[in-house]
Amino acid sequence: MSFSDVVARTFRPLSSRKVRVAVATVLAAYAAEYGLGWTEEMLLTVVSVGVALILGIAHEDAGQKQQKSS
Repeated sequence: MSFSDVVARTFRPLSSRKVRVAVATVLAAYAAEYGLGWTEEMLLTVVSVGVALILGIAHEDAGQKQQKSS
């Protein structure tokens, strides 16, 4: 297995919008916890928006999948 195969396999999940939102949400949560100085309410808001986006994307994907099978 070549180096380029390893890199491609490592970053392939980032092609998913849900994975990108999850990574961004986790990074924002860690940044808030260790340096941004956000309140707990702000942190929960950011995490909640991330979860809502992931659920919305999943709902959209399910609708597209159902539409294709019809």
